[in-house]
Amino acid sequence: MITLTTVQIDTWIAAIIYPLARILAFIATAPLWSTAGIPRRTRLILAIAITLAVAPALPSMPTVQAGSLAGLWILAQQILIGMGMGFAAKTVFAAVEFSGEFIGAQMGLGFATSYDPLSSSQTPVIAEFMGLLSLLTFLSIDGHLLYIGTLVQSFSAIPVSAAALNPDSWLNLTNLGGKIFSAGLLLALPIVVALMITNVALAVLTRAAPQLNIFALGFPLTTSGGFIGLAISLNYLTVPLQALYQFALEALLGFAVPG
Repeated sequence: MITLTTVQIDTWIAAIIYPLARILAFIATAPLWSTAGIPRRTRLILAIAITLAVAPALPSMPTVQAGSLAGLWILAQQILIGMGMGFAAKTVFAAVEFSGEFIGAQMGLGFATSYDPLSSSQTPVIAEFMGLLSLLTFLSIDGHLLYIGTLVQSFSAIPVSAAALNPDSWLNLTNLGGKIFSAGLLLALPIVVALMITNVALAVLTRAAPQLNIFALGFPLTTSGGFIGLAISLNYLTVPLQALYQFALEALLGFAVPG
């Protein structure tokens, strides 16, 4: 006759429910999986499948009842860690979209927006193009598998325990927001400089020939120059994008500082 003790049952539940909380929170907030195009049921099934696949290889979990006060505290902390890792991974794609918005504004296409079903909002067309380009590049280098591997590694770097994380963890996550503006500006800088030179040339041309209609001439030139610069820069975006993805992988584990 097989007999099970309460300690054994609690150990089995803890081995599944604590990793599931972190993994599910990460999938709910990380790029690609957090888009509206993926149903919630699919995300839940994916999180359960990943948890069952990696649970035997994870470090031992604390034998605390999930329904107790201490267990609920651990669950809440795992959810926060998963969300923090998801937001850290999202900084790269936010930086790319910011560069697209900046480029579109310099080209005079800041008003050109379209409905993005993935984010359920109006998005500038250049920003949406840059976002899709970065997502395709991310998938082409198996970035989604790298994120899952880093997520599994996080259980060794950030063990599941009742100890609270160091407050510097959330400060590090806040500081990652600066990467959105710095990296986005660097990605957009070549095209912005080209458009600035175009605007300076138009200003000189207007002073030399005041009879020219600068409004009728300037908009097609800046728009065409922006598209040409964007087409030329596409061949050189792979290296900075890979560097950003590497930064995101390091940020997944780097934002959390054990208490």
